[in-house]
Amino acid sequence: MIQFQVEGMSCGHCVGAITRAVQAVDPAAQVSADVAAQAVRVESQADVLALRQAIETAGYPVKSVA
Repeated sequence: MIQFQVEGMSCGHCVGAITRAVQAVDPAAQVSADVAAQAVRVESQADVLALRQAIETAGYPVKSVA
């Protein structure tokens, strides 16, 4: 499991955009988000940098990865 701290996530639309971006890299990825904590958790075998880039390309800057 990879956890990304993101900026700018404020609603369900944001969660959907991030989920679509991650699943464009790995269609089998499981994505969950906590809007209040600005956290996105991803279960995926894809490269972490590719996932981070997808999230940032969707318009959500990644502050950290754990």
